[in-house]
Amino acid sequence: MSHQKHKRIIISGGGTGGHVFPAISIANALRRLDPEIEILFVGAEGRMEMEKVPAAGYRIVGLPVAGFQRSLSLKNFIVLFKLATSLFRARNIIREFVPDVVVGVGGYASGPILREAGKIGIPTIIQEQNSYAGVTNKLLAKKASVICVAYDGMEKYFPAGKIIRTGNPVRQNFDNLANLRSEALSFFNLKKEFPVILVLGGSLGAGTINKSLSENIQKVISSECQWLWQTGNYYFEKINEMLNQTAAVNISLHSFINRMDYAFAAADIIVSRAGAGTISELCLVGKPVILVPSPNVAEDHQTRNALALTYKNAAVMIKDSDAAEQLVHEALELVSDNRGKASLSANISKMADRDADVRIANEVLKLAGK
Repeated sequence: MSHQKHKRIIISGGGTGGHVFPAISIANALRRLDPEIEILFVGAEGRMEMEKVPAAGYRIVGLPVAGFQRSLSLKNFIVLFKLATSLFRARNIIREFVPDVVVGVGGYASGPILREAGKIGIPTIIQEQNSYAGVTNKLLAKKASVICVAYDGMEKYFPAGKIIRTGNPVRQNFDNLANLRSEALSFFNLKKEFPVILVLGGSLGAGTINKSLSENIQKVISSECQWLWQTGNYYFEKINEMLNQTAAVNISLHSFINRMDYAFAAADIIVSRAGAGTISELCLVGKPVILVPSPNVAEDHQTRNALALTYKNAAVMIKDSDAAEQLVHEALELVSDNRGKASLSANISKMADRDADVRIANEVLKLAGK
């Protein structure tokens, strides 16, 4: 009789948009492939997944897990206590829900649940978004059945026999951008005649990127370009105030851009941080990119992600510490260099992984059927 019961899947992880959005994409793909499937999310209490996952229509349970401080601090005792509590709760969640497969997308929350599932022989899948494996995933890899990666060369970190190159699932598909261009320009009140430089600071805003434009604002304003600038909420007021004191007509300023498809359609070149999910989107968008990796992320993931592209001449990289001096100048050079733009564009497009969400969902269903 067992073949008639609905498949049950736990998806675990989160902490940042880079983990949460792929997790939701995988869940949506699973639902499309098997509408009867039952999915439970496990996240970290107080982090963004606790709000984004229910908004996408899924049930989520939170664990009190937190990350270790890099220094020897008393906080680490609290973290250990939370970890012990989380492992205990994870065990109970697995007992109650009885999943066929557990999927970990990275972030603190995936540790306890994958560890407990592995202990009692429930198949686990790890989705590693970066070109460099994090500590949690390296530890979990020993027990994992399948490891889905987005970059070549991951045998350095994981057993080669378990690796499947699926790519990173992203929020939406970007195949229609050329047709959206005129709609996109009018959406942001931009003119057809001048090129558009899209500046993205990630969902929280990037201090360095904002500062690099602010400190060179005369150069920005007097350029023959239009700037579509997402500052992040934290920086918006201050930058808006500064712009109100200038005669800037070539800047479209936003705290957050909801219509990313329009932003990408309008852009001639893009300036961005180098988070794994962002890079996967940029490969699908296929436009010339200048990456400014954030130095404040675990194990300097972003620099490694950016280097994976610059090795293939698929992006330009500027170090965070050089950005204030070089970024505006480089952006203006690139936007007027048609040959440079064409070759960056061709090379980054070659790195695009389409349908990663469906590929990962198929691996999940294969394991669930065993």
